[in-house]
Amino acid sequence: MFKQLEKIKDRYDQIEAEIARPEVATDSDKLRRLAQERAGIENLVSIYRGYKKTQQSLEETRQLLKEESDEDMREMARQEIESLEARLEELEEALKVALLPRDPNDAKDIIMEIRAGTGGEEAALFAALLYRMYSRYAQLKKWKAEVIDASPTDIGGFKEIVFEINGKGAYSRFKYERGVHRIQRVPTTESSGRIHTSTATVAVLPQAEEVDVDIAPDDLKIDIFHSGGAGGQNVNKVATAVRITHLPTGMVVTCQDERSQLKNKTKALAVLRARLLDMERQKQDEEITEARRSQVGTAERVEKIRTYNFPQDRVTDHRSGFTMRNLPKLLEGELDELIDSVATSEQARLLQAQMA
Repeated sequence: MFKQLEKIKDRYDQIEAEIARPEVATDSDKLRRLAQERAGIENLVSIYRGYKKTQQSLEETRQLLKEESDEDMREMARQEIESLEARLEELEEALKVALLPRDPNDAKDIIMEIRAGTGGEEAALFAALLYRMYSRYAQLKKWKAEVIDASPTDIGGFKEIVFEINGKGAYSRFKYERGVHRIQRVPTTESSGRIHTSTATVAVLPQAEEVDVDIAPDDLKIDIFHSGGAGGQNVNKVATAVRITHLPTGMVVTCQDERSQLKNKTKALAVLRARLLDMERQKQDEEITEARRSQVGTAERVEKIRTYNFPQDRVTDHRSGFTMRNLPKLLEGELDELIDSVATSEQARLLQAQMA
């Protein structure tokens, strides 16, 4: 491990030297690539430097203990050694985690798709509840959330809603939300008092840049039409909504949220690129249809990553086994504790696999 760390540190020093060269400073593409590579290993190098510094301090203190005759000083040295050894263990564990393969999409913005699953109108209301929760979380992170397309129901739910969240590291947090979510509560649509179970599916796609996905213009069929949703007379009076069909895959993306046809087209293309990138990534493991199912399932009640139990004021993540109370707080977007539990569980799984 430490030979690998030395190589990474040497590479970091090389990048620093490259960036400092005047000819690189004027080459924006090369500068961007180097800056991205540096950012990818900066945290690891910082931890490793801290490890080496702590290791050196430990060796010096051990040597001091050997040479020191004063008992008070020896006792202080022993305490310092104990503290440094504990710190060294912490840093070694941090290095193991930092050495895990990085997801190249972690820093990217995302496109999120929420769809009502099993449960009829109550499932649509649950989809709206999830959308609100994620929007609040983005707001707390000072990230920007914008709706791309939505199919609202008459009582305030969503059959489906597609939106983007722009903010550094958005994918690194939201990627743990993909899958089937389950809600257990007395529906607002009924008065019988029976607890119902409904589901909604969440898909999280990293936004793709144009260089990530090459889409030939001839592969696209673009239709312009009048918006059918809310938005005022100006939206419905002028044909601004855009529907893009990707002919090779048959994938259809619609955007009608903006008043500008150009903005709707730009957003629709962003969704299409993200879906195609996600499709290509998942092809490596299985067929496209199976890959899609592995992320969002079939929305059956048994396929779930998380359960929101309203009568017991409890949410349980079934991947990490973590349970927390205070659903109102969670639904206001305070998701970090829950997401951290899943991220830690995933890191432990990857570490175990790496050691095996």
